[in-house]
Amino acid sequence: MDKKKIAVITGGAQGIGLAIAKNLSDAGCRVVIVDLDKEAAQAAATPLEGAAYAADVSDENSVEKTIDEIIENEGRIDILVNNAGITKDSLLVRMSMEDFSKVIDINLSGVFNFSRSAVKKSMMRNRTGNIVNIASVVGLIGNPGQANYSASKAGVIALTKTMAKELAGRGIRVNAVAPGFIETRMTDALSDKVKEGFLKNIPMRRLGTPEEVAKAVGFLVSEDSSYITGQVLVVDGGMVTG
Repeated sequence: MDKKKIAVITGGAQGIGLAIAKNLSDAGCRVVIVDLDKEAAQAAATPLEGAAYAADVSDENSVEKTIDEIIENEGRIDILVNNAGITKDSLLVRMSMEDFSKVIDINLSGVFNFSRSAVKKSMMRNRTGNIVNIASVVGLIGNPGQANYSASKAGVIALTKTMAKELAGRGIRVNAVAPGFIETRMTDALSDKVKEGFLKNIPMRRLGTPEEVAKAVGFLVSEDSSYITGQVLVVDGGMVTG
């Protein structure tokens, strides 16, 4: 991969986002890690010789300011990975409107905010670009207790397909990766009994790793996928087959 490619990863300070940043750095990109926590972003970016910025992806003004700073300092944005996301799980009848809206604002509106700004200010002008949105298998199949998260990730998938159709003529490809159950701090905190319940639904009988998700992203932003856009690459050990 061209060493001059500038890759921006939101929510890149830990977990799947950090694994993606490391993968793209290894592939020769200059990585730009964006996170709500500037110190965490800097700690993640420093070993990769990358840059770090703080932004609230749900805040349009914060996003615009951050994109402007990145373009001023880096020259352009070649790759955007919209990874930032949160969960606020609860059953539908117990879920507050605040918790529903917060998840939608960050997980879905955040993708819209960053994509729109990066496309308008850099990718369309350069007539090239690559966007990968991190969705989830629950956006395809739903999940009890995650009405807000499932809705947000289903929205990310639909947004990905629409963006791909709108931007293909400008040389910009847009795809999504939908991880299944991945080894993260969130899954580490689950009991063995809960994990066993997950594994029963995974034909490969194991959780995925952040690195496996990162490799899928790496493929989608490489020239190996040059004729692929508007697709959802599911990384779930065979859990979703339809």
